[in-house]
Amino acid sequence: MVKVLIVDDSTLVRERLAGLLSELGNVEWVDQAGSGGEALDAIQRSRPDVVILDIRMPKGNGMQVLEAIKRGPGSPVVIVLTAFPFPQYRKKCLEAGADFFFDKSSEFGRIAEVLEQLRDQTNNHAHP
Repeated sequence: MVKVLIVDDSTLVRERLAGLLSELGNVEWVDQAGSGGEALDAIQRSRPDVVILDIRMPKGNGMQVLEAIKRGPGSPVVIVLTAFPFPQYRKKCLEAGADFFFDKSSEFGRIAEVLEQLRDQTNNHAHP
């Protein structure tokens, strides 16, 4: 089971992602956060395998959250999902440790692909 935390200040985006996750087998939506501060608390509480992270939010931006997540040992996979897919943001996020960087408007569906790959990798490691 792949546990996912959704971090986005938009309730609509969080609901859309939760709907997407509910359609995937062995992928569980474990928590959500609407700000950077809430995100760090949710990560401590939920211990997700994957964090879907917006980079522009109130009360602690996504870059700060990304950097904090990736500082710790055994950090989750981070999928940055943004409405601001500028090359400089992509470069900065990937340098800070983001595993994936997707544009909300054109690459939303790629999240399902990534989660299915992660789920399959997890299942293969669990059952050699």
